[in-house]
Amino acid sequence: MSLPIYQVDAFSDRLFSGNPAAVCPLPHWLADDLMQEIAQENNLAETAFLVREEHHFHIRWFTPTVEVDLCGHATLAAAHVIFMNLGYEENLIRFDSRSGELRVRRDQGLLALDFPSDRFEKAEIPACITKGIGKRAAECYRGKTDSDASHNS
Repeated sequence: MSLPIYQVDAFSDRLFSGNPAAVCPLPHWLADDLMQEIAQENNLAETAFLVREEHHFHIRWFTPTVEVDLCGHATLAAAHVIFMNLGYEENLIRFDSRSGELRVRRDQGLLALDFPSDRFEKAEIPACITKGIGKRAAECYRGKTDSDASHNS
C-alpha cells in the first residue's frame, strides 16, 4: 500500500520552523491501529488523516501514542495541503471532527481557522498542579475533554 504523506511547518513561511505536522489524505478510513502506527512512525506531535466526502472533509488527529479530539496546527497543515496540493478550488474547507465542525477560510493567501468554543467548569484544584507550580492556585477550571486530574499527584 502506498499513501501520500505531507509534512507541513504550520504557523511559518519558511522551512524548518513553525510547528510541524504530518498530513495523510486517504481515499477511505484505515483501521485505527494502522493510523496509530503511521503516526508513531512519523514521530511528530500530530498526524492528521483526511477523507473527502463530496464538498467537505472528515479529519482525525493522532499523536505518536493516542488519537486526540482536536489539533489546531495539524488542521492548519491539512488545509494547506488541501488548498496547495490537492487542487481544492473553493475558499472554505469544512472539516467534520470529533470536536464538531471546523472551518478554514482562505483569504488573500492567508488561512483563518474557525473552531468551536469550549465551556469551562470550575473544578477542584488537583494536588499535581499545586505540586507542579509550588503554590496553591487561586482557581482551576476544566474543559469538556479535560480528564479529572485530581487523582493524579
